[in-house]
Amino acid sequence: MSSSDIFIGETIGTAVLILLGGGVCAAVTLKASKARGAGWLAIAFGWGFAVLTAVYTSAPLSGAHLNPAVTLALAIKDHDYGTLPVYWGGQLLGAMIGATLVWVAYLGQFRVHLTDREIVGGPGAQDTVKAVEAEEAAAGPVLGIFSTGPEIRNAVQNLLTEIIGTVVLVLAILTQGLNNEGNGLGAVGALITALVVVAIGLSLGGPTGYAINPARDLGPRIVHALLPLPNKGGSDWAYAWVPIVGPLIGGAIAAGIYNVAFA
Repeated sequence: MSSSDIFIGETIGTAVLILLGGGVCAAVTLKASKARGAGWLAIAFGWGFAVLTAVYTSAPLSGAHLNPAVTLALAIKDHDYGTLPVYWGGQLLGAMIGATLVWVAYLGQFRVHLTDREIVGGPGAQDTVKAVEAEEAAAGPVLGIFSTGPEIRNAVQNLLTEIIGTVVLVLAILTQGLNNEGNGLGAVGALITALVVVAIGLSLGGPTGYAINPARDLGPRIVHALLPLPNKGGSDWAYAWVPIVGPLIGGAIAAGIYNVAFA
């Protein structure tokens, strides 16, 4: 596959991933959304279906990595790092496009949510414990739609959680999910990977929101910082390194395990 196919495929695929994954977070979070309060199960399955759709969409072009940790793991497995920048560039751009489309789709809901006194504070508002913690961490009230954040801020624990979750994801992809060429996800692998993402969300997502994908977190976080949202608050850049470094370490560890135990 050519570099242009890789870049276009990863851009489109990651945009679809974030549009549907971020979309379910918006649906569950924002006021005036019909799905508001649907809960963690909706989010976990929404992200799983987002992975499924994105992989089937982009696999013919790029192999549907859609995740810098997956690309790094495949590069380590095959000892071939030549296309790494192309994959990573497409993934980051796609994540930013997807996050922007979530904002467009829920534009009215964002306005209602971010002008509500109970959400953003103001005279007569009541501060919830979660709102106070978010304010102290410089995390805005809708940041969770765009990127992840921990329930308990402990850098070591948060990093380990992201590493563990990514090892599970990438090891499942390397052992069960690859296409016949071994350079991306296959048709059956897409379904397996989607179900693994749901499992990770349900079992390991509680502490940090399971980024398990640097582009999925960084791209939308950049968009959150740039969008003209009223009362949006901060983008929590102090935490942003965790969902980047953790998944990359996890992907490298998974590739090492694969090369030692399965190759």
